[in-house]
Amino acid sequence: MGKSLRVAYGEALVKLGQKNDKIVALDADLAHATMSATFAEAFPDRFFNAGIAECNMMGMAAGFAHTGYIPFASTFALFGSGRAYEIIRNSIAYTNTNVKFGLSHSGLSVGEDGGSHQSIEDVALMREMPNMTVFVPCDPTEMEKAVFAAAEIDGPVYIRVARPVCEDITTEDTPFIPGKANILKDGNDVCIITMGLMVPIALKAAEMLEAEGISAAVVNMHTVKPIDAETILAMNEKCKGIVTAEEHSVIGGLGSAVAEVLAGHAGAKFERVGIQDKFGKSGKPAELFAAYGLTAENIVEKCKATLA
Repeated sequence: MGKSLRVAYGEALVKLGQKNDKIVALDADLAHATMSATFAEAFPDRFFNAGIAECNMMGMAAGFAHTGYIPFASTFALFGSGRAYEIIRNSIAYTNTNVKFGLSHSGLSVGEDGGSHQSIEDVALMREMPNMTVFVPCDPTEMEKAVFAAAEIDGPVYIRVARPVCEDITTEDTPFIPGKANILKDGNDVCIITMGLMVPIALKAAEMLEAEGISAAVVNMHTVKPIDAETILAMNEKCKGIVTAEEHSVIGGLGSAVAEVLAGHAGAKFERVGIQDKFGKSGKPAELFAAYGLTAENIVEKCKATLA
């Protein structure tokens, strides 16, 4: 059985806390949802509940960082990246303060909570801030690596955490180097660049394409910032088309980041699969993914369009 990325996040925090007594965790009264409660149980003296006051929590996190601690602040991605945006910008990113954000319940996969709670713009908001690193892990194993990598970086790091249970695609031996994408499957006709919960869907799309004689590469862009321009440009040279796939708005997210790299490079044929400038709505995650085109079938269609 797989496990939820939020469970993997909580477990990784505990492992990190055992190795480093400077790790502290903060939450905005959602610890049992974000799973920072796992850390609270292990280290009650290093856990701080700010209440439903996300802006205050970010200010507290900055204070901990300025006194030599490594704070991991958690809440839902919408409230952390949205409501507390200005505090993160001015008190943390602007000052390059060593705060980590483990923001959970991201994307459409929050499901029944609906459009008011589905953060489809969090990656865009975080990646446009100077000094910010942005990780979007695809499975529980990669989540643990992202948490440990975040603690090694001196400066703010955003980790996008999701709610659904998912299977491991990567292994303990799969490298996790910030800013360096992983090629999960090689190919030379079309390249699917993806992140997070869309990674298994992209791999399924690649299988469907192979069955039709189309050679498809799949790149896991676990770090959206700094983006791995080298791999993107190498794939653009090698393949006839590039398709991005993300559980996020196509404006400002992975698709935009890849487009920025490709801009000015002649012959780049490019399509984006993602949320097309719409808010989310209430429904089961699988239903929402289907309704918003976050499917292997849609990726296949877009891949064929770049090759047409």
